[in-house]
Amino acid sequence: MELKEIHLLLTYRCTYECDHCFVWSSPNANGTMKLAQVKRYIDQAAKFDSINKIYLEGGEPFMYYPIMLESAKYVRKQGLEVGVVSNGYYGTSVEDAVEWLKPFKELIAPPLFISDDGYHSSDSEERTPADYAVAAAEHLGMNAATICIDPPSVIEDERNPGEAIVGGGVRFRGRAVEKVGSDELLKQSWDSFTSCPDEDFDKIGRLHLDANGNLYPCQGVVVGNMESNSLAEIVEQYDPQAHPIIAPICSGGPAELVRKYNLPLKDQYVDACHLCYLARKMLRSQYPEHLAPPQVYGE
Repeated sequence: MELKEIHLLLTYRCTYECDHCFVWSSPNANGTMKLAQVKRYIDQAAKFDSINKIYLEGGEPFMYYPIMLESAKYVRKQGLEVGVVSNGYYGTSVEDAVEWLKPFKELIAPPLFISDDGYHSSDSEERTPADYAVAAAEHLGMNAATICIDPPSVIEDERNPGEAIVGGGVRFRGRAVEKVGSDELLKQSWDSFTSCPDEDFDKIGRLHLDANGNLYPCQGVVVGNMESNSLAEIVEQYDPQAHPIIAPICSGGPAELVRKYNLPLKDQYVDACHLCYLARKMLRSQYPEHLAPPQVYGE
């Protein structure tokens, strides 16, 4: 691994229940970190010279405001940068959002990432909560960047004129597999997905860490658990070729995962994530420690 960032999922709980959510977040989701737990994780991350930034995200981290604020202060105390990903739900007005963000002005390394799209607001809103949050950040002199995921659609591939691809930014894993319509979208044969388009499992640069201690480079693919082993032990012992899920993906993508375990998924899929997620969901009972937590698989 070549770790540079640890992303702490302070909670799986969120004010929204977006159809495209990787980790099935919702107002009723379980799994929230305690402050002592956060500090223990940060202490271990701070021992790595290569790690320079800790992200606080979820779910929606601002739902646990006092814990999030103390966590950000503790990250800075350890000499690391703080990143934050939020949906900006607290943006009921610019004035109110300023009060929410003011304590973070000197803590967050820019930019503050705020989700602002149709999954997080309705077309009837003249100004979205994210609009107010971004305006508040700018008022405070903070750099804010928006994350916008549009509903998937078929668009022309500019790199290959005459061919089409699925646009919009939705990755077909997590809740998107069941909630985002894919019947009208362009699909490819399962055996065409011969590599992972998003992760380099040989040189992992960032890991997500949840309240259960699960460490994963991709949502639901666990490389270790920090309630059982230290971060240093997990990194030292990590071998992609020994991992029952990562090894086949490295050698031949999601298609190889299907071949290796002879899964009944020899059909057509929207993208590599779509096939990979369905394959992993079928393998969860066989490899519960490597494919966790149940939350990420909608269980």
